[in-house]
Amino acid sequence: MAQEPTDSLHHDIELVEISASLKSDNRASKPISATTITMAQIEQRGIGSIKELSLIAPNFYQPDYGSSITSSIYVRGFGSRIDQPVLGLTIDDVPVMNKNSYDFDLFDIRRIELLRGPQGTLYGRNTSGGVMNITSLSPFDWQGFRGMVELTSNLSQRASMAYYSKPTERLGVSLSVAGNNEMGYFRNTYTDTMCDAGYNIGGRLRLQWLANNHLSLDNILTAGYTDEGGYAYQLLDKESGHYNPIAYNDPSSYKRLSISDGLVLHWNSGNIRLQSTTSVQYLGDEMTLDQDFTPKSMFTLQQQQSEFAITEDIVIRNADTSSRWQWLCGLFGFAKWLDMSSPVTFKHDGVEELILSNINNGIHNVFPENNIKFDTDNFVIASDFNIPVYGTALYHQSYFDLGRWRLTAGLRFDIEQTSMDYHSQAELGYMFDYTMTEFKPLHTKFKGREKQLFWEVLPKFSVEYRTSVGNIYGTITRGYKSGGYNTQIFSDILQSKMMNDMLSDLGIELDSSATQTSYDSASATRYKPETSWNFEVGTHLSPIARLSIDAAAFWIECFDQQVTVLPKGMSTGRMMSNAARARSYGVELSVDYGYRGFNIRGDYGYTNARFRKYNDGVEEYAGKRIPYSPEHTAALIASYSWHIDNNTLQNITLSADWRGTGSIYWNEANTLRQPFYSLLGAQLTLRMKHVQLTIWGRNLLNSDYDQFYFKSVGNEFFSKGKPLSAGIKVNVTI
Repeated sequence: MAQEPTDSLHHDIELVEISASLKSDNRASKPISATTITMAQIEQRGIGSIKELSLIAPNFYQPDYGSSITSSIYVRGFGSRIDQPVLGLTIDDVPVMNKNSYDFDLFDIRRIELLRGPQGTLYGRNTSGGVMNITSLSPFDWQGFRGMVELTSNLSQRASMAYYSKPTERLGVSLSVAGNNEMGYFRNTYTDTMCDAGYNIGGRLRLQWLANNHLSLDNILTAGYTDEGGYAYQLLDKESGHYNPIAYNDPSSYKRLSISDGLVLHWNSGNIRLQSTTSVQYLGDEMTLDQDFTPKSMFTLQQQQSEFAITEDIVIRNADTSSRWQWLCGLFGFAKWLDMSSPVTFKHDGVEELILSNINNGIHNVFPENNIKFDTDNFVIASDFNIPVYGTALYHQSYFDLGRWRLTAGLRFDIEQTSMDYHSQAELGYMFDYTMTEFKPLHTKFKGREKQLFWEVLPKFSVEYRTSVGNIYGTITRGYKSGGYNTQIFSDILQSKMMNDMLSDLGIELDSSATQTSYDSASATRYKPETSWNFEVGTHLSPIARLSIDAAAFWIECFDQQVTVLPKGMSTGRMMSNAARARSYGVELSVDYGYRGFNIRGDYGYTNARFRKYNDGVEEYAGKRIPYSPEHTAALIASYSWHIDNNTLQNITLSADWRGTGSIYWNEANTLRQPFYSLLGAQLTLRMKHVQLTIWGRNLLNSDYDQFYFKSVGNEFFSKGKPLSAGIKVNVTI
């Protein structure tokens, strides 16, 4: 008979220890703000993706922006809509190198640990907001068959199945697959189809081998494929203030293939412990967008990416856990090679309204009756990029136990080199009807290379005082978010060059406002790293049995903040700019209490994040709140379990949850915002010997709220949160 999964991740098999990452501090109380969710809690709360962790962990927010590629994450006031994330992600110790892979279905997850605040000393780049460590179920933890099927009120289906086996005491094998068929919640009224329908499928093959009493190997091969719609964006009617129905004419979708193989080697000599984590990762995706999101034929984007990455992380630490001095040293290196193609197709309305109207308005100042004409109402600006990134880091962290006091000091040296080879081009025929009777071919190209080198020093200091009921701590840490390139702006640059080449050929000089954008050099596409200092005090307390209290207060100073901006004029793209300096302060509180079958947990986070300096050339935003990050996050989850002394029914659990977030400001001027809103959910679970039946409901009050706002060619769009939904799920364990 297969045993039930337990909450323990620690097993001793013939004196060979299998444990979490050597970077982890496995103590219950540690000098860091953290939220840990076990397998039982994941299943009890119905968490099926990382996005559903939002509002459970204080000051952590990952909204649903439209598709899996837009997996933006905000922690303690900071985040990013495009490019580099503020949160690092590891799965079974393997770092995920591209944030396009952050949004995926969770299945057979043993444990999720969210560490808030900069984690750059141990984890490096793009962890200025924290790190999420996900651990999947191991065949050494549990053996048997697990299956799940789920049906929701909108007729979406989800299913998974897995088999975990231990053929010998030293060998473990598991195979799991999962799939989801989403029918969608939002209808595109122009095409009369559900714009957010789609499906995904994924699998995991894991092989663990205890070679001897000193050496163990763990190889995890994962693969996933996603084909989905999304982009349920509604145009704001500025006169009435109401939202128009979702209506756009060109297809929009996202497809992604991701493959990762990670090999984790543990070696214990008795004096030192060593862990080597090697990974090979591939991401291939394609995003197709109607970029104006209206029934007009303006312009579309089809972005294709192919990225190959290799990582290696070697960690050594002393094995004697009773020593007053605990130390850890590490060496990390990675290489990524990204090939990207992102052609922008201008269609009839886009050619007329975005290009010809601008340039002809300028010409009419000199030639009132004459116009420039194109020989086509549909042309492509093709842009191809090759972006390799190489990085290496050396880090160290020491822990000193001095009775009730524990001191921690760490330092990381991180260096990164990146370059970008770019090639943009477009062809069309033009004619100025004042001087020309035939169309003349115009071939515009923009080709070259950009290079950048980043290096950072990332220290960490903490002091902890331990008592019989918990600890009190203070930390100072530095984090950074890597720099990069704005590939989306190349369409604007080439438009500007096309207009300039055309006017120069005609011998006409116009005001620069007629040529779309002032970005005419690739150097403008570069942006630098964002850095921050985090000052934090907190406590982890357990004053009585079954009661835990976690509290923290933080202050963050951010430099060279990366801000997503729209270039001047009727731009077709957006770009990242080191435009601001900002600060954020706030508090976090988590309380968990259980008594017999009753459990209640409350989480609350408050963040006050504002610009210190930010001027976009038109307006000064100093003192304004940073957009897109919520001021308050809150959650209250209560459950009660009845133990049933019955051969068929063993347990009944009834739970209810309330989640709230807001206010969220949508622009730097703070003139648009989503007020604080609430979501109510409930769940009933019937547990039998091998079967578990769950009935759940989310957003039971059908709250109406906005999740996203953006501008495109002068129009403003909003995206709504999902409406009321319910479902039934069956888990089978044999």
